Amino acid sequence: MAKKSVATLQTGSKRLTKAIRMVKSPKTGAYTFVEGIMAPEMVNDFLNKK
Repeated sequence: MAKKSVATLQTGSKRLTKAIRMVKSPKTGAYTFVEGIMAPEMVNDFLNKK
């Protein structure tokens, strides 16, 4: 299972969350990190993607 990191960012009146997940490359087997900045409600969907 991929590790996950979530940080909350506040810019003006909007609350944003930065989520980072590790993804294993099927070609090489190496891990890469995928980052995204989104609304807090969308974090679970982002982390559950394969």
